[in-house]
Amino acid sequence: MKTGRQVGIIGYGAYVPMYRLKASEINRVWGGFGAPVEEKSVVALDEDTITISVEAAKQAVKRANIDPSEIGAVYVGTESKPYAVKPSGTIVAEVIGATPSVSTADYEFACKAGTEAMQTCIGLVGSGMHKYAMAIGADTAQGRPQDALEYTAACGGAAFIFGERSAETIAYLEASYSFVTDTPDFWRRSKEMYPRHGNRFTGAPAYFKHITGAGKALLEETGYKPEDFKWAVFHQPNAKFPINAAKIMGFSMDQIEPGLVSPRIGNTYAGSTPVGLAATLDVAEPDDKIFVVSYGSGSGSDAFIFTVQDAILEKREGPKMETFIERKEYVDYATYLKNRGQIIK
Repeated sequence: MKTGRQVGIIGYGAYVPMYRLKASEINRVWGGFGAPVEEKSVVALDEDTITISVEAAKQAVKRANIDPSEIGAVYVGTESKPYAVKPSGTIVAEVIGATPSVSTADYEFACKAGTEAMQTCIGLVGSGMHKYAMAIGADTAQGRPQDALEYTAACGGAAFIFGERSAETIAYLEASYSFVTDTPDFWRRSKEMYPRHGNRFTGAPAYFKHITGAGKALLEETGYKPEDFKWAVFHQPNAKFPINAAKIMGFSMDQIEPGLVSPRIGNTYAGSTPVGLAATLDVAEPDDKIFVVSYGSGSGSDAFIFTVQDAILEKREGPKMETFIERKEYVDYATYLKNRGQIIK
């Protein structure tokens, strides 16, 4: 898919909470052995999806160097919104100064909610309806205690402001592609606290089918090959899946390493792929091509091709993903539960 006029990222930002829960601490409590990651990011008492989104959005506005009142849309992709009936996007838009002439909404599509918001923003700007539009992918840990997700379901997010391509564009979009089927690999019904797994659907029928389906279709549509890209970013539910997906499609570890944040801070759900893209933009150079494919359970993938421009060299000042990863303070399991609201006085 291509837009009527070229669209690109003019500002981006990310945020990862400072607190960390070690996998060894989860093992200590539940008697487990081994883990897919060493530790994961977890929220403080005063942090949630909205505060994470606000921090990422403020940084994106600063890097874009625009009047936030010109942002015509603010969409937050998440599966852990603080309010069942009240949008997160209105709060973010208010804080950054985008209200009242703005469209806001919360997007849901499991782990690809953030890239679903990106697709909408790209379409709005590409059609000329809005000068600028902001997409955010952010989440907090939703794993059931003693579940495999408790090791990897982490907290964090990233925000991107899209505008028409110009000299101020950090990276412009060449094309995108969406691939969706009804595959029940993972779900959470209304009023249920934790998601459930459709275990036998998780790998080949769900993640790999959709990641490779979207990715290969986009490559075929554009005529590119894996070796044409400097960087590749795939959804990161664990440490192994994105590496295996990359190998299946012909990408190398050198191409995916900067965006591979899961082994260090865990999977940030709707923000996983956006966070990986932000981490890649932190190190990318002008003319680098970035291949991005998200995944959301249920199931679907969004694939994008971005080409980096010279503006990246001036616009990435400020906190980078590596800064957030290295800034850490460890908590014990009880503090983790208290901060999640699982222990109440």
